Amino acid sequence: MTTGPTKRDLLSINDVAGDLPGLLDRALAMKRARAVGDRSRTRPEVELALIFEKPSTRTRTSFEVAVSDLGGRAIYYSSKDMQLGRGETVADTARVLSRYVDAIAYRAFRHSDEVELASHATVPVVNALDDHEHPCQIVADLLTLKERWPAGFRGRRLAYIGDGNNVFQSLLLGCAAVGLDLSAAIPKAYRPTREVVEQGARLSAVSGSTTTFSERPMEAARGADALYTDVWVSMGEESEKEERELAFQGFQINADLVRAAKPSAWVLHDLPAHRGLEITDEVIDGPQSAVWDQAENRLHAQKAILELVIPPRPARRPS
Repeated sequence: MTTGPTKRDLLSINDVAGDLPGLLDRALAMKRARAVGDRSRTRPEVELALIFEKPSTRTRTSFEVAVSDLGGRAIYYSSKDMQLGRGETVADTARVLSRYVDAIAYRAFRHSDEVELASHATVPVVNALDDHEHPCQIVADLLTLKERWPAGFRGRRLAYIGDGNNVFQSLLLGCAAVGLDLSAAIPKAYRPTREVVEQGARLSAVSGSTTTFSERPMEAARGADALYTDVWVSMGEESEKEERELAFQGFQINADLVRAAKPSAWVLHDLPAHRGLEITDEVIDGPQSAVWDQAENRLHAQKAILELVIPPRPARRPS
């Protein structure tokens, strides 16, 4: 296990804001290497604990394959598999797992639990999604756009249509960190927290990017270089389903909205998609969809993230 002063957590995009350009370059290099059979085994024998309180397809699979590609092994726990689900504290779980593994990826309902785990773990903790942010997703999203915009993010604008949720909060910070302009059409009642908006403003002041909000999807989409949406009802919000679906009527990425953007614009969705609600079949399956590359890029982003936060194990001495 890796412990001590080298410990580095990724709980928010803020934790890697200054490293994003290099992190994206590394992820892209790893993707290209993997395409020719190089699995980049730069972290042999590391052990990664995956604690997942919420179900997952892309996040779990990408983490498990990522650590395998790096030469290590993942150990998966649902809440049913751990004493955490039977009353053991987050702090005690962190202390114990730190004695066994080199890093922990935690997919949590509450950001406060994410912070508590990281504060008591002596190994790196990676936020695999909570109710505040989804930073690993946004690294993959920016990687997807970087592939399409080799000249960089400056002068480009991403339009986001929908809920100002955990994914959007990380997206706001990620765009601000790399200098990508962001126009967001979000109903006022569903906008991101003031704290995140202020954090994004500080990052934008350095990068030179802009972030604007409106309640008019067509206004946000007009002339955009890319469009992004997410589900209207996230996990844990099922009791608000009817209220949310009513509030987000008109906040759908459809053919009309795509036509309002630049002809070269790409469409992103972090999946799973509720087809016919926040996005239409015609768009997600259409020629301007980057959704499936975006999903694949979770793997390459995860590899670069794990390599960043997990130091190499010391070389073994000959016996």
